Amino acid sequence: MNHNLYAHFASRFQGAEDSPLLVTNDGRSYSFSEIDHRTAQIADVLAGLGVRAGDRVSVQVEKSPAALCLYFACLRTGAVYQPLNLGYRRAEIEYFIGNAEPTLIVCDSVSEAEMRAIAQKAGTGHVLTLNGDGSGSLAEAADAMAGDFDILPCEADDLAALLYSSGTTGVPKGIMLTHGNLLANGQTLIEAWGFSAKDRLLHALPIFHVHGLFVAVSCVMLSGASMRWLPSYDAKDVMQHLPECTVFMGVPTYYTRLLAESDFSSDTCAAMRLFVSGSAPLLEETFHAFDERTGHRILERYGMTETNMNSSNPLAGERRPGTVGLPLPGVEIRIVDGEGQIVPSDETGHLQVRGPNVFAGYWRMPEKAAEDFTSDGFFNTGDLGKIDADGYVAIVGRNKDLVITGGLNVYPKEVELFVDDLPGVKESAVIGVPHADFGEAVVAVVVLATDDANNEADIIAACREELAAFKTPKRVVFVDELPRNSMAKVQKNVLRETYAQLLS
Repeated sequence: MNHNLYAHFASRFQGAEDSPLLVTNDGRSYSFSEIDHRTAQIADVLAGLGVRAGDRVSVQVEKSPAALCLYFACLRTGAVYQPLNLGYRRAEIEYFIGNAEPTLIVCDSVSEAEMRAIAQKAGTGHVLTLNGDGSGSLAEAADAMAGDFDILPCEADDLAALLYSSGTTGVPKGIMLTHGNLLANGQTLIEAWGFSAKDRLLHALPIFHVHGLFVAVSCVMLSGASMRWLPSYDAKDVMQHLPECTVFMGVPTYYTRLLAESDFSSDTCAAMRLFVSGSAPLLEETFHAFDERTGHRILERYGMTETNMNSSNPLAGERRPGTVGLPLPGVEIRIVDGEGQIVPSDETGHLQVRGPNVFAGYWRMPEKAAEDFTSDGFFNTGDLGKIDADGYVAIVGRNKDLVITGGLNVYPKEVELFVDDLPGVKESAVIGVPHADFGEAVVAVVVLATDDANNEADIIAACREELAAFKTPKRVVFVDELPRNSMAKVQKNVLRETYAQLLS
């Protein structure tokens, strides 16, 4: 059996190769056969540059049909796809490229000069460009290719993607996802969510993230469905296209913004069968407000970069607000105490997960994988949760101080290390506080070394220069000292309580 994920995508379109697969915001339609041919042309380019199975291809480009074809081409050739958030700054990119050691980097034309300098430093031999309109040196090279590249056979444990998630120590970790991980999770989701060739997904998510790239795209491709492809999220654009679609996936911010539109109603959603939310906690008030306005109960699920999807509220059955539903078929979830013993129903503990969806380990960090996996193969998610008597899972907190803002993960230590190095800063603590639009927002609590040191605007500006925008603090608060417990550990729970209303 060929476990190559793209081979399974292609099998779902046999006999329907010329049916629309993707329709852009401006009405341009692409059939599967067109996408498949373009994918093969790009695969020819990769092979010509010496990209081989297992080689990394680092990509920082705007969302576009061409960018999707590049992802498919990497799958097709057995290369390892490394998507990079468009918001990452040079210092962040230098680390990711230096650690992944890709054979090829693909970026937009505006970033080419900077990316070539990074590539030279990392020893990467090739840099190509791909722009949001589909132009660039990669596109030009692909135009000259025959497009007859066969789909490479893969084993289930061959790497398909490498995504980076910053750790609590501030050192980003490369999360290794295999063809088997992505295939197993995709197949589970199309069954759990009832996907078929009759569905059209309204795709408004970014594709440098698990949610938009692996969850949304895999559900479409493994069911033979189609999608309306938006370059980015805009509530009015979403409302315009909802009447022609059947499924929508978003982060909680997407739903609160739809509810803020006065003309958003049940009529807008008349053709819809399913709304899915994830990547950040969905507030119960949003769940109920959406139900009241549209008659649709949002299906909330739970996943991570390391695991894809772990649990989901049922398609047919009770969708309980405040929970992330039941473990998906083939996925085991358990709640344990500090000694690793399973706790009774409705008691809070550490959430662990095991299944074919769980990643293969951290890139070149076997010692970290050893720390994060139990002896019987469960992954320690770092989330605190509980499971009720009916099996519904609720996430009640995080024991790693993770901040989730607009569906994107921010690990405080990474921001703290940067802020602490700024002139005049003695120390800092970074927390997440409630935010009406993003769910949580990053706030830095800073102790200054001198009275005439940086002010709030200075620190935010410095962060914006070096860190991705979503990691940059929305506010900086100055204190004489940070609260600490008897072991001198900063009490971030106290800070979160103190500044809970800061952005209200």
